[in-house]
Amino acid sequence: MFWILIAIAVIATALAVLLAVNFKVPEKAVRHTIDHCHAIDDPQFELEMDAMLGPDMLQGNAITALQNGDEIFPAMLAAIRAAKHSITFETYIYWTGEIGQEFADALKARQKAGVAVHVMLDWAGSFRMDKSLLDEIVNAGVEVEKYHPLKWYTVSRLNNRTHRKLLIVDGAIGLTGGVGIADQWRGHAQDPDHWRDMHFRIEGPVVAQLQAGFMNNWIKTTGRVLHGTQYYPALWPAGNHKMHMFVSSPSGGNTSMQLMYLLAVAAATKTIDLQAAYFIPDRLMNEALVNATKRGVKIRLLVPDRYTDSAMIRLASKQQWGTLLAAGVEIYLYEKTMMHNKMLILDGLMVSVGSTNFDMRSFNLNDEASLNVYSPVFGSAMTNVMESDIRDAKRYSLAQWKARPMRYKIGELLAWPIESQL
Repeated sequence: MFWILIAIAVIATALAVLLAVNFKVPEKAVRHTIDHCHAIDDPQFELEMDAMLGPDMLQGNAITALQNGDEIFPAMLAAIRAAKHSITFETYIYWTGEIGQEFADALKARQKAGVAVHVMLDWAGSFRMDKSLLDEIVNAGVEVEKYHPLKWYTVSRLNNRTHRKLLIVDGAIGLTGGVGIADQWRGHAQDPDHWRDMHFRIEGPVVAQLQAGFMNNWIKTTGRVLHGTQYYPALWPAGNHKMHMFVSSPSGGNTSMQLMYLLAVAAATKTIDLQAAYFIPDRLMNEALVNATKRGVKIRLLVPDRYTDSAMIRLASKQQWGTLLAAGVEIYLYEKTMMHNKMLILDGLMVSVGSTNFDMRSFNLNDEASLNVYSPVFGSAMTNVMESDIRDAKRYSLAQWKARPMRYKIGELLAWPIESQL
């Protein structure tokens, strides 16, 4: 009995250590708010973003905004079906369903045609992908890797997921945004079963940075480098937009996503429009938003209303609304369906899109990828998108927040201790 108790104690201790390692938020690179020193259109802002985030801003890019599954999936599938040399594809969610089968068929067909197809799936995010569908893809010759699968040697990294959504075709066409490969993203956000989301099709020199973002986790997972003109062709100007794409990997000490948001919010002088599917800012982000209102910046925040895939996230989020509402932040609740957008618009000049949520998990735990676009033309177009979505939302007031039922306040308190993990 003594040795059984010792064994149980050892196992319990080991499990406790593993849980502590997985659920510990990595040490933050930034611990203090960033002061407002210059505006978004100041060359100094561009210099600092380049220096601190890594990839340079590149001229000569084209971008097309795609609204909801009816526009997004046809564009993604068309790019895949037109591939001549290579396809690199990284995504968090890939579930069995009609759209999952369509993507599988398209990937298999290009592999059969001689295209090199490489797919990176997050192990947790693709958990609802039937083994038969996965085997179908793999047996066709498509190279599929799982990010941080459940193995004895990856247990300490199970809470670090890749949330990136990157599709690069022939190294020349890139797509990124918020959409996963699952049937709830089909349609046009017409009802609660069909989500609201956006994706973006990109051409031009910045596509090489998307490819580098994919290679980041491909090398980490396989130890192999994919290179050559089929992955990195010469890229010529395709438009007039200045952009850069960068990735973060907090488990590796790279918290550039949090830094980017802090720098951008600190630079805003007129407006901040934020669409956030999951909004759980940490203390620094809350302070940054409040400080922006103090210097006269108008802030509009759009979040999901009752249609959400995580009631716990909604509770953790709502607890923080009081401070923001009191500071003058306008909060709008999207009513039609689950709003899964991730978009930040600053002064109508800079737009940040991609996989990043405005929460602690994206800033401190997940691997993410974001595209920053510096263009008043694109900024104006995305502001129009914000205006359109607000018409499908209702404004939430400080009086409503103060009068919320006690059961919600209790739920918020219960959610608070685990908000960094949601």
